[in-house]
Amino acid sequence: MFVLNGPTLPVTPRRRRTAAGAALTAVLLGLASAPAIAAPAAPARVPTTRPAADAPEIPAANVKAHLNQLQSIANANGGNRAHGRSGYKASLDYVKSKLDAAGYTTSVQQFSTSGATGYNLVADWPGGDPNHVVFAGSHLDSVSAGPGINDNGSGSAGVLEVALSVAKSGYKPDKHLRFGWWGAEELGMRGSSYYVNQLPTGERSKIDAYLNFDMIGSPNPGYFVYGYDASLKSLFEDWFTARNIATEVDTEGDGRSDHAPFQQAGIPVGGLFSGADYIKTAEQARNWGGTAGRAFDACYHRSCDTSSNIDDKALGTNSTAIAGAVWKLSGGSSTTPPGGTVFESKAAVAIPDAGPAVESPITVSGLTGNAPSSLKVGVNITHTYRGDLVIDLVGPSGRTYRLKSSDGNDSAADVVTTYTVDASTETANGVWKLRAQDVAPQDSGTVNGWKLTF
Repeated sequence: MFVLNGPTLPVTPRRRRTAAGAALTAVLLGLASAPAIAAPAAPARVPTTRPAADAPEIPAANVKAHLNQLQSIANANGGNRAHGRSGYKASLDYVKSKLDAAGYTTSVQQFSTSGATGYNLVADWPGGDPNHVVFAGSHLDSVSAGPGINDNGSGSAGVLEVALSVAKSGYKPDKHLRFGWWGAEELGMRGSSYYVNQLPTGERSKIDAYLNFDMIGSPNPGYFVYGYDASLKSLFEDWFTARNIATEVDTEGDGRSDHAPFQQAGIPVGGLFSGADYIKTAEQARNWGGTAGRAFDACYHRSCDTSSNIDDKALGTNSTAIAGAVWKLSGGSSTTPPGGTVFESKAAVAIPDAGPAVESPITVSGLTGNAPSSLKVGVNITHTYRGDLVIDLVGPSGRTYRLKSSDGNDSAADVVTTYTVDASTETANGVWKLRAQDVAPQDSGTVNGWKLTF
C-alpha cells in the first residue's frame, strides 16, 4: 500500500504496479492542480499505420551513455533519483538539455504528491499533423533504495535516444511526435496520471497511440509485448518476428505502469518490457537465452540496480524496436538520404596488451562542408576482454570523440558495433583516425577494420 501525505490509496505494492478501477481514479482526481500542457483540438482518432522512412538502428552504446549520466547523477545525489529528491530534478534537467539542444519544444509540468513537488517533461518535435499525435514515454524516477538504472533509466534513456535520432536524421513525420518522461511513477503513476487528468477530452482524442517503456535492459532479459491494443501488439510482434526473436504478451506488468492512465482515458496503448523480479522459466531461457530459475532482474528496486545491471543486447534491441514503432506509426520521410557516402579501412592493426594507443587512419575527400551531426562510425575489433579497451574517433582537427570507455566488469569478447557521433564542427574532408588502447594486462586484440558513413 502506498501511503501519501493525505489519504491512503489502496494501490497494491508493485511487483509491477496495480492501476485498476477505483485506485487509478483516485490518483487521477487526487493530485494538486497545475497548468495543463495544451495542444490544438482534433478530429476522430485514426489508429491505422502508414508506411514510413526506415527507422535507424539505435546503438546500445548511445543509450548506455545516457545511463552513465543518470548513474553519475544518482551518485552525486544520495544514491537515487527518487521523487522529491535532488537526483530526480537533476535527471530531468539532463534529459531536457539534450532535447533542447536537438531542437525540441520542451515543457516542464509541476504537480504535488507525497508532500513534494513532482515534475513531468514533455517534448514535441516540430511539424506533423497536430491532430494526430504519436506519443512515447517512460518514467524517469527511481525508488529511494537505489539509482534505478534499469527501472527505469533504461526506458527513459531508450526513449531519449530515439527522440534524438529523430532530430539527427532530419525526420519529417506525417503525424506529430511527442515524448514524455514522468515523475513519481514509483508512488503509483502520479506524474502520468496528472498529465492525463489535465488534458481536456479534445486533447486526449488527438493521441492516436501512447507507447510505454518501463524496463527494457534487464540483465536476464525477456522480450514482453503489451497486449492491450491488437494493432499495437501486432506492430511490435511483427518487428521482433522479422528478427527471429520470440515474444510473449506481458501479464506481469498488467496496468501497473504509466500506460494505465492513458488506457483509462480511452487512448490505445502499447509497449515493451524486459522483466522484473519474476523468475525466468526453462522455456523462456530456451527462447531468449539467459538463466532459468533466476529473476529477470534480481536487482529490481534494490541498491544494486546500477549501470552494471544492464544487458546491452536487450537494451539496444528494445531501443531500436521503439524507433521502429515511432517511425511506423507516424509515417513520413527523412532529409538524410539512406546509405550515405562510406569511407572504409580494412587494414589490420594489432592492439598490444596494456600498451600504447594505436591508430588506424581513413582519408576522406570529395565531400563539401562539415561532417554530419550523426556521423556513423562502424568498428570491428577482436579482443579477448573488451572491457580493457578504450576507443576514440579522432577528427581532422585533432579533436577526440570518445566511443567506448574501459569497463573492468565487461568480460565479453570483441567490439563489433556502430557508434553515432556529432561531428558537425569538423570539416568532412581530411584524415580521420580510429584510436584504440588496451589499458589493462592479460589480453590483446586487433582492429580488423572500421568505416565512416557520411
